[in-house]
Amino acid sequence: PIADLFTDVTVMMADLTGFTAWSSQREPSQVFSLLEILFGSLDQMAKRRRVFKVETVGDCYVCVAGLPEPRKDHAQVMARFARETIRKVQLLVKQLETTFGPDTGDLGIRIGLHSGVVTAGVLRGDRARFQLFGDTVNTTARIESSGQRNRVHMSQDTADCLAKAGKGHWAVQRDTKITAKGKGEMQTYWLSIKDNAQSVASGDGSNNWWGDAEVENNKLERLIDWQVEVFTRLLKQVVAQRKAIEKSNQGSQHLVRIPALIDSVEKGQGTCLDEVKEIISLPEFDASVAQSMAEDVELGDTVIDQIRSYIRTISCMYRSNGFHNFEHACHVTMSVTKLLSRIQTPSDLLIEEETSEGSDNSDSVKFAPSLAPRIARDPLTQFSMVFSALVHDVDHTGVPNSMLIKENEPLCRLYNEKSVAEQHSIDLAWNLLQAEEYVDLRSCIYATQAEFERFRQLVVQVVLATDIMDKDLKQLRNQRWEKAFSEKVMEESPQDTVNRKATIVIEHLIQASDVAHTMQHWHVYKKWNFRLFCEMNEAFQGGRTTKNPAEGWYQGELGFFDFYIIPLAKKLADCGVFGVSSDEYLSYAERNRKEWEARGQQIVEEYVEAANEKLAAKKASAPSNGDGASGESNVEESASVESVQLEL
Repeated sequence: PIADLFTDVTVMMADLTGFTAWSSQREPSQVFSLLEILFGSLDQMAKRRRVFKVETVGDCYVCVAGLPEPRKDHAQVMARFARETIRKVQLLVKQLETTFGPDTGDLGIRIGLHSGVVTAGVLRGDRARFQLFGDTVNTTARIESSGQRNRVHMSQDTADCLAKAGKGHWAVQRDTKITAKGKGEMQTYWLSIKDNAQSVASGDGSNNWWGDAEVENNKLERLIDWQVEVFTRLLKQVVAQRKAIEKSNQGSQHLVRIPALIDSVEKGQGTCLDEVKEIISLPEFDASVAQSMAEDVELGDTVIDQIRSYIRTISCMYRSNGFHNFEHACHVTMSVTKLLSRIQTPSDLLIEEETSEGSDNSDSVKFAPSLAPRIARDPLTQFSMVFSALVHDVDHTGVPNSMLIKENEPLCRLYNEKSVAEQHSIDLAWNLLQAEEYVDLRSCIYATQAEFERFRQLVVQVVLATDIMDKDLKQLRNQRWEKAFSEKVMEESPQDTVNRKATIVIEHLIQASDVAHTMQHWHVYKKWNFRLFCEMNEAFQGGRTTKNPAEGWYQGELGFFDFYIIPLAKKLADCGVFGVSSDEYLSYAERNRKEWEARGQQIVEEYVEAANEKLAAKKASAPSNGDGASGESNVEESASVESVQLEL
């Protein structure tokens, strides 16, 4: 065997914090891309500092200093490497938020160091690789797991090594001892290296070590940049598809503006609710050529600037609610893009059918192939859904429609007391888009009468689908579902049958995205659930609602899971187009429901205390002359979905 004993080494384990919850919201390819970028950067640093990378286990990076070539300064080298690791990871995750979307910048890293003796060598056999063995490795794992986010936690042995090297001032004794499995109580230390008279690397609260304060502080701009990237990518596909159709002589006459139809919308002839249809007609074509052409499409600086301007203006139109805010809109957008990417094409479904013979999913498979291409291969449909996710809660006031009707009589009269918040959001976002300054953006979104009508219809239908409390809309959706799955022979064209099913998929996709936090990792669910609680608590404390959310929150969440979330997740599976995503969503929903049932009552007590402290701090910092920033976007407090559980 290729193995040896090394008596003086320092082992480091670095674990990404928040990564499991983050990955539950992403595509597998995005998860691996992020790890490749982060760990690839650490690999380069390790080579430069002569630190030996051992392996990565999931999101944990393992390395060692002092082998294969022994070195006396192994503890100092690893301490500096650990400091640089925190710097690098914190910088990268914030930069990568524009690529991977919301919450990426909130990822952190927890590091543990321990010095001692290890046995190292190559374990032969299939997939042979270099490995470390011994108590030092186990102790390092205990040190790392008992550490804190963005801090370097180290053992007494590592602190002693630093002291012998004249670097004892780098080790700051931890206030309390830790209890490690198999070790009992241990005195440990935080790493604190002074660099230019500033403490860095020990996690002293400073987040701007690297001198890039703009990257760190401007979370709103990072979210806007990410939205711009999403919009740009989809609009390129829309333009490419249009060119492909023109090339095949399937296009129609272009126009810059369609006065008759636009004016009828702008003049308020009826409400958005009047535009809801049972069936949305979607095009049927082969978009493979368009997909290949998208990379060559150049939208131009003018269009990109207009996209950025529109998204930034929309972000400012969101209020600083606890839940229904711009960050929530970004979270919904991310969920929509994930589900859209999971829609399976006929070839995907054929493979699935061949690998699952004997299963009872034949109805779902038969349901999917004809409609999947209409959603998965129509860029305008996908863009419309992402656009709707962005704007669906614009100017949300922080209370459900039932309370809004009592607060804003003129607005309620305008919308006949039906889906008031949703219709208001549509009108605000639509009127903004029709401004003269966005003429080039509009010409990219729609250039024909058919495109305009489809875009408008999709936006209205998708945003209004997020109102799950309106009885008439709910009845229409239920009737559509019954017709789609009825065994009775329908007297309609095959085209209408397929479009009805596609409409069902679109509406369920946005509904699932709007409450996606309930069908993701427990930490994601708890984070957004607390924000919704804060929003409702603020409304109650401010006298806007009469019901204290704390009184029914625990049971309300159980009912929300039982009567809406879990049935919705099951319907995603019944649609038969989302592949394993539907199983993933249902699994998370059921696990979160079980966890809430076990811990929810205690959590509500914690919510009450934390929400009241948060509200008191907000009032203390509010301007004395009025409401302050009631119309501003506040991404540090988050936002969106109706307070369904209270109305249930």
